[in-house]
Amino acid sequence: MAILDKEAKRIEDEKMEHMLRPKLVNLAKWEPKQIPLKDGRTLVVREARRDEIDLLLEVVHPLIKLDREMYDLVGVRVYGELLSWKKYRVQDEYCLVGVIDGVLAGIVNGRQMNPKLGLSYHTFSLLRGGRVGANLFASKMEYHMDYLGHDEVLIVAESSNGFRRWMEEYGLKEKFHVAHELGGVPTYVLDRETYTKMKPTLVLGSRPVDAALLASTQNLKKPDLSYMWE
Repeated sequence: MAILDKEAKRIEDEKMEHMLRPKLVNLAKWEPKQIPLKDGRTLVVREARRDEIDLLLEVVHPLIKLDREMYDLVGVRVYGELLSWKKYRVQDEYCLVGVIDGVLAGIVNGRQMNPKLGLSYHTFSLLRGGRVGANLFASKMEYHMDYLGHDEVLIVAESSNGFRRWMEEYGLKEKFHVAHELGGVPTYVLDRETYTKMKPTLVLGSRPVDAALLASTQNLKKPDLSYMWE
């Protein structure tokens, strides 16, 4: 009887899981690109794979203890977003990774709210130099605008550095009356007009990525983050 009850619960749980998962759409595929950095390195930006989520979680987890430049807060939130993606508890999320010499250099993510509106989650730079974070954020905006066809992307900043990089550098417009999923921080918006104006100077890189270079990004290496505690 106990065995039958256990099997009945398993079947019921499977049905419930099907109900709990969001009905995902097939988001447009991002075409990888390569961006030459000023220090001579090359940043490759590609889509993250679901089978890489555990590695991303391992990299992010130690940073939730780093009480500097909001790494702890952003780390907790990125960890939750990646875990929600893994467990199918978020609607239409995407994740791009930046890779330098096979090493994970940064993570950017967000989601589609509807066919015309995108939501930026986080830009998480892991390696110093070369404006890695800035290039990843620009790639994320390119994905929203040129691949998903969004008219607007809602954006917030949790650190002063993020505010300078996104709000000031792009000249984002205030949209304080709209609540962002990340909480009570003021919401800004990148619209198509602003994106079109800033794209020539901020959205860099070329396609296609050299085959050997792209292949070198497929088995991600963890970055050495010890410098963050120095």
